[in-house]
Amino acid sequence: MTQAAATAAPSTPTAGAPGAGAERSEFLTFALGDELYGIEILKVQEIRGYEQVTTIPNSPAFLKGVINLRGTIVPIIDLRIKLNFEKVEYTKFTVVIIINIGARVFGAVVDSVSEVMALTREQIRPAPDFSGSFEAQYLMGLATVDGRTLILMDIEKLMSGSDLGLIDKAAH
Repeated sequence: MTQAAATAAPSTPTAGAPGAGAERSEFLTFALGDELYGIEILKVQEIRGYEQVTTIPNSPAFLKGVINLRGTIVPIIDLRIKLNFEKVEYTKFTVVIIINIGARVFGAVVDSVSEVMALTREQIRPAPDFSGSFEAQYLMGLATVDGRTLILMDIEKLMSGSDLGLIDKAAH
């Protein structure tokens, strides 16, 4: 699987569908452990199989290293480590989502990619208020799809300013 749907619109009206005329946003869904997550499709550049990275000495554990992607040095982060998952396994389903945020390009290691899903605003519920008990500002909201909870992430907020600074350093 290469090249994600780069032409997808961030929000499109869908005629003839439930909630016709409702504005829909598209998310790439992926698995981390037993949970299903989603990020805005327009931030996705492509999806690649996991490949060995060049490690960067003295970098944080979540920064796995870098790869050369058609002449561009791309830092690779492992979202399972970034989100403090206890179990991190690399399987034949492990993939890297190449994410493009402004002038920054980085890869995010996930367990597997599921599908592109269009959700209306009515389907997305606000994330609960955790009252500062842990960092949760990256949660955009939650949606229930086919009986499963989909955790929608704002990848820019997940990668704090200091994290993005590390990514910039790794890329240069």
